[in-house]
Amino acid sequence: MSSVIETYYATVDSGRLEDAVALLAENVEFAMVLPTGANYGSGRASMLDYLSGRPPVDRKHKVLRVAAEGDLHFLHGSVTENGTKTTGYFVGVMHVDSAGLVDRYQVTFDAEFSLIPPDSSVEGVR
Repeated sequence: MSSVIETYYATVDSGRLEDAVALLAENVEFAMVLPTGANYGSGRASMLDYLSGRPPVDRKHKVLRVAAEGDLHFLHGSVTENGTKTTGYFVGVMHVDSAGLVDRYQVTFDAEFSLIPPDSSVEGVR
């Protein structure tokens, strides 16, 4: 069974942005820490605006590690474009409320740094 964080990224990658945002609490608070700066926001509508405003590319999130401890879900992965080019690595963390919706979400993205060493033989193991 997939965790909410895995379901969220898979749904975003499928292009079903409204379905992905439906996994979030109405009053979700989020922080996107990117090389261009941090983007803070709140609410489903703001998250949908953010997701819809990204450049139209064939972007996929490849899960490298996932963990959950109680109400916190963690995921480390890579981002690819056009099926092959890795554009960077991310760490996402979601807090899940008592209704099973994400009420806080933070993600960091870096074009170069992966938590898993590039020579690791277990890169794809979850």
